[in-house]
Amino acid sequence: MADRPLTLMAVHAHPDDEATGTGGILARYAAEGIRTVLVTCTDGGCGDGPGGVKPGDPGHDPAAVALMRRQELKASCDVLKVSDLEMLDYADSGMMGWPSNDAPESFWQTPVEEGATRLAELMRQYRPDVVVTYDANGFYGHPDHIQAHRITMAALEMTALTPKVYWTTMPRSMMQRFGEIMREFHEDMPEPDPAETAAMAEIGLPDDEITTWVDTTAFSGQKFDALAAHASQGENIFFLKMGKERFGELMGMETFVRVQDATGAAVPENDLFAGLR
Repeated sequence: MADRPLTLMAVHAHPDDEATGTGGILARYAAEGIRTVLVTCTDGGCGDGPGGVKPGDPGHDPAAVALMRRQELKASCDVLKVSDLEMLDYADSGMMGWPSNDAPESFWQTPVEEGATRLAELMRQYRPDVVVTYDANGFYGHPDHIQAHRITMAALEMTALTPKVYWTTMPRSMMQRFGEIMREFHEDMPEPDPAETAAMAEIGLPDDEITTWVDTTAFSGQKFDALAAHASQGENIFFLKMGKERFGELMGMETFVRVQDATGAAVPENDLFAGLR
C-alpha cells in the first residue's frame, strides 16, 4: 500500500452515468487524495443529437453524437477531478427493446468474456481497493447497465484481486420522494399506469437493506456541474431542472450495497474505504 494510493474504480455504461449515481463519491474521494478511475463502457451514441434529435430520427448521427459525448465526459471528469478515464468504446445499445440492441457491434451483443478480459486488464493495471458498478438488473433494466454489471463481476473473477465491491442502489424511501418531486415539477404529468408503478416500486432497495450511506453533500455542487457538463442530454436529465440548491438537498447522500469485502468492516457503513484506512 505504501507505494500506491488507495484507488476507487467505478464502471459505468454511458457518458453521464458517472455523475448521476457516483458523482458525489468521485468528487469526495478525489478531494481526500484517493485515486479515482472511471471506466465508461459505451460511446453514448444512442443519446440525443444536436438540437435534441432523437435516435432513429432523420439527422441523428451516432458517430457525431459519440464524439460530442466523449468531449462532455471529459469535461465532467475535470469537474469531478477524476484521476484516470478509461473508455472501452463499445457501441451504445440503446434502451431495452430498441433495434440497436441487436447491432453486432453493440455492447449488449458483445460476449461477456471479451468485455471482462479488457476490464480485467485495467483492474490489474490500477489495482483498485474499491470497485463500484450496477446490480444485476442494471438498477432499472438498461441493457448496457446490465452488461456493465456482468463484465465487472466476470473481470473480478479473472483477477486475483480482492477489492471491496459495491453496487449502486437507492433507498425506496428516496425513490418515493423522487416521484413526488417529479409530479411537483410536472403538474400535468399523467398518473402512471399500475404496471409502471409496480415496476418502479421494485427499483432500489428497502432502506434497511442498504449497507453503505456516503454523505457527499459538500460535493453536490460539483456533482450538479458534472451533470450539466453533459449539456446535449439536458432534456433527459431531470435533476438539472431542480436548480443547484434543491439538487444538493436531495442528492447529497449516495447509497450502495456491499457485495464483496475482505476487511470485516461493520455495516451499515458511511465510507466505501472503511476497513482500508
